[in-house]
Amino acid sequence: MRSTSADQELASRLRHALARSARRLRQEAGTGLSPSLTAALATIERHGALTPSELAARERVQRPTVTRFVCRLEELGLVTRAADPTDRRSALVSITPAGRALLASARTRKDAFLSERLEGLSTADRATLERAAMLLEGMLE
Repeated sequence: MRSTSADQELASRLRHALARSARRLRQEAGTGLSPSLTAALATIERHGALTPSELAARERVQRPTVTRFVCRLEELGLVTRAADPTDRRSALVSITPAGRALLASARTRKDAFLSERLEGLSTADRATLERAAMLLEGMLE
C-alpha cells in the first residue's frame, strides 16, 4: 500500500506531537538524569541483571557508551556491578532499590502530569485519546 500525502502529513504531525510529549514528560520526571541514562536504567529494571554488552545491544549504543552510563549510574547509587558467575571476565549490572525508587517516582510524576491534563477534557475527548493510545501501542509493537 502506497503512502498518500495525507498519510505523510499525519505521520509528520504524529511524530511532532509524540516528540513534544516525550520531551515534556522527561521534564516532568524530575530525575536529573539525561534521557539516555534514564533509558538505560529502565532497561536494566525491565530485563534484570545484564552484562554491559547486553545493555549496549538493547539500548543500541556502543559498548564504551554503556560503560560511561554504568559508571555514572553506579556513582549515583542507582545500579551495582557484580562478577558474572558464568563468565568472571564480565560483570552483571543490576538496579538498586534507589534506582527502582527513582524510576517509580518519575513515573508517578509523569502520570500525575498527564492525569491533570486529562481532567480538563470532555468524556468524548478522553475516549478519543484512549482509542489513540490503543492504536499507538499496537502500531509500535
